[in-house]
Amino acid sequence: MKQLCYKVFAVIIFSLSTIHSSFAQCSICTKTAEQLGEGPAQGLNSGILYLMATPLAIGAFIGYKWWKNEKRING
Repeated sequence: MKQLCYKVFAVIIFSLSTIHSSFAQCSICTKTAEQLGEGPAQGLNSGILYLMATPLAIGAFIGYKWWKNEKRING
């Protein structure tokens, strides 16, 4: 269990370090961001990444609960 916690923590830290350098803008958002300027464009990109991370976190939580329940039933 302790190793699992370390692995999850490492994945979270790695994910947070790469989110800052990734770009999540579609072509329409890129055009809008170019018109806004540098500061608001970074805010728009951060907002897109935040909205992307929320459903992924919910899915991960549901998957973890499902896995834990299956492990308890079959184990």
